[in-house]
Amino acid sequence: MMPNRAVLTFLSVNALLGWGPSAGAFVATKAPGAPVSYYQDVRPIFQANCQGCHQPAKNKGGYVMTNFQKLLAGGEKDGVAVVPGDVAKGSLLEQITPHNGSAEMPKNKPPLAEHELALIRRWIAEGAKDDTPADAKKHFDAEHPPEYARQPVVSSLDYSPDGQLLAVAGFHEVLLHQADGKRLKARLIGISERIQSVRFSPDGRWLAAVGGDPARLGEVQIWEVSNGKLKVSAPVGWDTLYGASWSPDSKLVAFGCADNTVRAIDASSGKQVFQMGSHNDWVLETAFSEKGDHVVSVGRDMTAKLSELAGERFVDNITSITPGALRGGLNALDRHPSSDTVVVGGADGAPQLFRIFRTTARKIGDNANLLKKYPEMTGRVFATRFSKTGDRFVAGSALDGKGEVAVFASEATANVPKDIEAIRSKPVGQQSEEEKQKLKDYEGQAGKRVFLSKVDTSSVYAVAFRPDGGAVAAAGGDGLAELQSYDLD
Repeated sequence: MMPNRAVLTFLSVNALLGWGPSAGAFVATKAPGAPVSYYQDVRPIFQANCQGCHQPAKNKGGYVMTNFQKLLAGGEKDGVAVVPGDVAKGSLLEQITPHNGSAEMPKNKPPLAEHELALIRRWIAEGAKDDTPADAKKHFDAEHPPEYARQPVVSSLDYSPDGQLLAVAGFHEVLLHQADGKRLKARLIGISERIQSVRFSPDGRWLAAVGGDPARLGEVQIWEVSNGKLKVSAPVGWDTLYGASWSPDSKLVAFGCADNTVRAIDASSGKQVFQMGSHNDWVLETAFSEKGDHVVSVGRDMTAKLSELAGERFVDNITSITPGALRGGLNALDRHPSSDTVVVGGADGAPQLFRIFRTTARKIGDNANLLKKYPEMTGRVFATRFSKTGDRFVAGSALDGKGEVAVFASEATANVPKDIEAIRSKPVGQQSEEEKQKLKDYEGQAGKRVFLSKVDTSSVYAVAFRPDGGAVAAAGGDGLAELQSYDLD
């Protein structure tokens, strides 16, 4: 059915947009006699190991290392941190140098490697010069928030479990709106240039934001919703992160990486507790199983994979790995709220429902975990989300600057007919034309589109159901988070 009323559009923080700094390359070795560069050599070490706890949003000990002058000045208790030209003075070098195998800083992490310490010592001895390019010195914090001349692309949004807040990914920040869009409650500004995914914890206390700086830094941020304080900033790898998801007990956050791994951290400490590397391309979305003991992940390698959390062990390909079964990478994933069923979407434009755990014996090339395939949407599916009750899901897609938002009946708990199960258990190449047609009919390719089908004027990259099920939010290329109320009866 078509929408009965448009509620609003928003995300207008208008002024001059300060876009991010140009990417700096990490230089692992120095040419003989070449001076140590702060921007290329030293800054990446601090960024990966120190800035999570020493930044404007979380300045432990009153020490901020994202600002060069404050980096030299030091914190509240230890005095001047760096004295240019004198490695014997200043508190920083003493705190990061190991004694008897351990160092005071980084806190609760392994000490810096000797070659990293050597670079920092040389940099200080050479005068601790700041060679940061002029166009890379723009910094953002609560006192100096980003200013927008035009709307940035919205990559992710999420409703709080109580339906009172809507988190929207922005530039260098997450914007927390009242769910009706009438008031901007908070701007959560961290060090990551890009925020790729935002998710509230199931208990509503925390907000996870994953992203980073392209080709430089990946970061997981954990924000306390009640006061807008940054609880954890966990640096991960050297590129942006994707697809945040929470464990059912609100203790762990999983995410995907551009190094083809799936990882998870303890949300209270930032400590990594899980890593799986069986993907062959970027991992773009994750979800926990109903019990929280497994992680599902999808990526550009055209697979949805199941991994065991405790053993950090790859278990199974949920989707078929037969060539042609999926046409292109997978971008979107969400788990049914009360069953081990997931909806995925990707390059072929057709949302698909899969069971997580296999119920039939594996046959090479089968697609036995598939429950239902839905009609193709406009372009690629970039986002899928279940309603709170799980009886429907919303999907968003994009093609050539156009987008579509569609709501489908999920049928996630429906029993699949035995004849359909039998066909799916066969390798695709062994299915007859009659069987393929029977599958196609069952999966909805020839059927009507369910509920809403709304072609938008802009690409859609993010969707979310309001917890009461009466509305969905969608956002994307035009930078607007649009709330739409639908008659779904």
